Amino acid sequence: MRHRVSGKKLSLDRDKRKALFKNLINALVIHGQIKTTEARAKAIRGLVEKLITRGKQQTLHTRRLIAAFLQNKKAVNKIVDELGPLFKKRPGGYTRIVRLKERRGDNAPMVRLELVEKFRKSSSDGGRVKRSETSDSSEVDVKNENKVDKKK
Repeated sequence: MRHRVSGKKLSLDRDKRKALFKNLINALVIHGQIKTTEARAKAIRGLVEKLITRGKQQTLHTRRLIAAFLQNKKAVNKIVDELGPLFKKRPGGYTRIVRLKERRGDNAPMVRLELVEKFRKSSSDGGRVKRSETSDSSEVDVKNENKVDKKK
């Protein structure tokens, strides 16, 4: 019986599972989205939510707690410095799972795990600015304009 046992084992021993979760979370934080199986995405979603919630406090203590788990300075800095302020007013639900086609080899259900709000580089200020969820069409227009510029 699995009464009150939380988390998925994913047919891995503890050390391999922990390493897999760290790598997936680091990739998600650094790149903003990852493509993985549905079981793996659901397994790390809660961990990512907890790390981002910790990062909202922006203290040295929370930075060290996140660093103790992730062991990647780039990911820790991004959580505390960028994602914490970005999700400051959101009480939770920082990630979204989008279903994709099944994997060709073993027909495993694939998903894209992404952050709800993303950053996009802006050429005007040289830094990163927040992109809202509703401006997906403007991002496509920017891409199309870049293609037109390259043809000229």
